[in-house]
Amino acid sequence: MKIAIISDIHDNIPNLDKVLGYLKENHIDKIICCGDFGSQGTMKYLDNNFKGTIRAILGNADLDHMEYIDVKDKFKSIKLDESVSSFVIEGKEVLIVHSPDNYEPHLSRDNLKYIFYGHTHKPWQEVKNGKLIINPGNVSNYGYSPTFAVWETDNDKFDLVQLNTIK
Repeated sequence: MKIAIISDIHDNIPNLDKVLGYLKENHIDKIICCGDFGSQGTMKYLDNNFKGTIRAILGNADLDHMEYIDVKDKFKSIKLDESVSSFVIEGKEVLIVHSPDNYEPHLSRDNLKYIFYGHTHKPWQEVKNGKLIINPGNVSNYGYSPTFAVWETDNDKFDLVQLNTIK
């Protein structure tokens, strides 16, 4: 299975469309979003234009503009948690947070394998306490070139996709 990992859309719909086009072309029907959609409008757009399932949290920019309680169950394809989400994919425990500061308390969890975060807009990968920690970059094209990650769960391969190379 392939899963897209995105973060920090900040209402950049043209770049989000590039991501969605790539996912459709590559038959990817699952997204993990590490927050900062930008607005409920972008959440609604994603919900209406992506036919798969989305696991997501809100980022700091989202929480500046909306209350979690108002969007929690509002979208059919988005399973949304407020600021931290932990779940299992094909037997692998995953944690998503928005800010890298928020994953530190979870590093001692024995079964946790992957941590995905956003906020910095900078693609990053490192290993801490035996956990692979990945920031997929940003969709918004702010601060750093726009990127997202694709995780092939069968072989645990992660690829960084440069949005500026997608037509």
